[in-house]
Amino acid sequence: MLKVAITGNISAGKSVAEKILRDKGFYVFDTDIIAHDILEKSEDVKKAFSGHDILTDSKIDRKKLAKVVFNNKDELNKLENIIHPLVKQELEKIFSRDYKIIFISVPQLFESGFNILFDKIILVTSDEKLRLERLMRRNNLSKEEAQIRIKSQISQEEKINRSDFVVENNSSIDFLEEQIDKILNTLLN
Repeated sequence: MLKVAITGNISAGKSVAEKILRDKGFYVFDTDIIAHDILEKSEDVKKAFSGHDILTDSKIDRKKLAKVVFNNKDELNKLENIIHPLVKQELEKIFSRDYKIIFISVPQLFESGFNILFDKIILVTSDEKLRLERLMRRNNLSKEEAQIRIKSQISQEEKINRSDFVVENNSSIDFLEEQIDKILNTLLN
């Protein structure tokens, strides 16, 4: 099985790249969805953050939790230390299936150390100004809140140097698809 990670900084366009691959018939999994499922059931997170107001109706409120962890690096590390090992277990289950090629979207690929689990890495990039606008609009965040989230990740420049393929998502979906088609041609031949 060829294990391919799709990554990119927040609001670069990973989900658009995922959709293109799914539409082409490939298996694509998203670690954000896996992490959200884990978070929903996690008593460990509730205990670890019991001193903070992160619950709504006895359930973890991701927006409240995000305010805590994106404003405090130690709290972010605490959350990641709980969630990342569980995400890795789920990835190992996916990897045990019989696929020729599999794509996994991993927003925090390098930050989590998950890059060592993959054969190839595709990085989706986008200009920071555009990512900031997308993030503010998508998550209904202030400019300050969006900048905090952007700065919590390793820079795009560093990720470019650690990736096998780089696709630019500053213009049209058609252009993004053309770049992905070239990568698929390389990966499958």
